[in-house]
Amino acid sequence: MPSLRVAPIFATILAATIVSGTAAAADTSTWDGDTRSAIRLIGGGEAAQAGALRAGVEIRMSPGWKTYWRYPGDSGVPPNFDFGTSENVKSVDVQWPAPLRIADSEGVTIGYKSGVLFPLKVVPQDPNKPVVLRLKLDYAICEKLCVPAQGQAELAIKAGGPLAPAIATAEKMVPQPRELGAAAALAIRNVTREDGGKLPRILVDVAAPAGAKVTLFAEGPSPDWALPVPEMVDGAPAGLQRFAFALDGLPPGASAKGAELKFTAVAAKETILEAIETTFRLD
Repeated sequence: MPSLRVAPIFATILAATIVSGTAAAADTSTWDGDTRSAIRLIGGGEAAQAGALRAGVEIRMSPGWKTYWRYPGDSGVPPNFDFGTSENVKSVDVQWPAPLRIADSEGVTIGYKSGVLFPLKVVPQDPNKPVVLRLKLDYAICEKLCVPAQGQAELAIKAGGPLAPAIATAEKMVPQPRELGAAAALAIRNVTREDGGKLPRILVDVAAPAGAKVTLFAEGPSPDWALPVPEMVDGAPAGLQRFAFALDGLPPGASAKGAELKFTAVAAKETILEAIETTFRLD
């Protein structure tokens, strides 16, 4: 399946970030990186929920470079976010925008091109005191060769004020939970296990808006699972798209019985229309 064309969405995120940063420089940290890639923190302004603040981590990359999702696919290293030296921070929840399926010399990898903004939900230890986010980010970037990258950023964030446009755009790209079999335009309708070959296969039937291309990603119950990236196959019931992958890549000694898999489905035309997440427990 060809990679989804979502570059316009990421361009919107980057443009909105530049505008918000120009209007209020105190709401962004300085860039840390080089000509290939750099990172910074963005303040979100208003509270996302009772007791939580919004913020974001932005990675920009030169044209032709990519970085990885939380599960990188056939190869690659996911970003590692370290907020351990922050002040007055109880927890930081990193949200992952819908990624791309990237087929290149590395095989099929999962990630982002040109740039990405990860929304954050930050819970202070004391909501009446200032919050200072300090981030150390280890990540990998790839063009023809892959290289490790690292960046550091610091930013004081506070409640109140308008939501940064770039964060609002990125939040819309975060896949939303949806139950298996939901009667929605984008939904995972059915998951079955097919035995009989060298390895069992998992078949996933997805409903999508008319004319939309669907990309499906599968994750195991822990990061040490390395499931193959699902491929589109024939045989789907009318109105659905079918994906399949071998039940391979389990950690040594792990059993598939009772394992909870997470599926992320992304529907797109020229840009992403919608993205969802559905969990399924194997018999």
